[in-house]
Amino acid sequence: MKIAILGNVHSDGWKVLKEKKLECFEVTNFDENNLKTQLADVDAILLRTSNLNANILSNCKNIKIIARHGVGYDNVDLDYLNKNKIALGITGTSNAVSVAEHVLTSFLYLTKNIHLSDRLTREGNFKNKSSLPNFFELYQKKILILGFGRIGKAVAKRCKGFDASVYVYDPFVKTEDIENNGCIPINKEEGIRIADYITVHLPLNDKTRNFISSKEFSSMKKTSIIVNSARGGIVNEGSLIEALEKKSILAAGVDVFEKEPPDQDNPLFKLPNVLLSPHNAALTLECRKRMSIEAAMLIVYYLTDKKKLNFNNLVNLKELDLQI
Repeated sequence: MKIAILGNVHSDGWKVLKEKKLECFEVTNFDENNLKTQLADVDAILLRTSNLNANILSNCKNIKIIARHGVGYDNVDLDYLNKNKIALGITGTSNAVSVAEHVLTSFLYLTKNIHLSDRLTREGNFKNKSSLPNFFELYQKKILILGFGRIGKAVAKRCKGFDASVYVYDPFVKTEDIENNGCIPINKEEGIRIADYITVHLPLNDKTRNFISSKEFSSMKKTSIIVNSARGGIVNEGSLIEALEKKSILAAGVDVFEKEPPDQDNPLFKLPNVLLSPHNAALTLECRKRMSIEAAMLIVYYLTDKKKLNFNNLVNLKELDLQI
């Protein structure tokens, strides 16, 4: 069986596939015509960030499963996969720790003005520390988590270590599940109004696009910090820029953009109260290893022994009519 790997994947994942005697090759040119040619006869795709639309997928005559190297799948035409009974898998257990640590790093960096203290010291202004703006503690602050899947729960666990009050908005999670994790269920509007910190862990879809926009920013505390490590379209970028420019909020951490890569003239690049990163919250070495192995095993088990699958990682399980 033939497996295409789209993008740079850790060697541990390659090793899993090769040990099962699967024919693997890497695709680095994501031009649509090239993808249609390269993927025409593959049985499975291990996918990083390239887009796979219906036009490309319709040319894949043997495709049985796409395994995402990550948890987001807005770069795949899910409707096409469902109609054609093609499985879509994610590495749902791999990236929670890495992303949660990134969120807490962003909270602390922005809260403590780390960059300003570093600059002042390097410039020989050690004695002028009183010139720095106020910085704060996470201790006993109110933290709102939007989305309470594996990543949201991992963030909550770490926030509890700061004795923070952790609030959760997720209409798809039972109240008792939130409370059993030591958190407080809250509606979106109230949570945004009272939060000192907001962190976004929602999937991007029609219901969550622009989930945080001008209306929400106008309700936030002027001392609030928001971090988005989910998908760019969930937080309206124009509204975020306006809120940062007008200092309607204190700061933001942005790991994801509406357009990736962002244009070099993106106004976020010029703002001092934002921490930017290139959509790499989940790309620690440990996480890349875990994701490569988990994605590879999804493919192996789906093609050779479905009874061993972690069915929680199959996004469209109900559409597949699997006979196990």
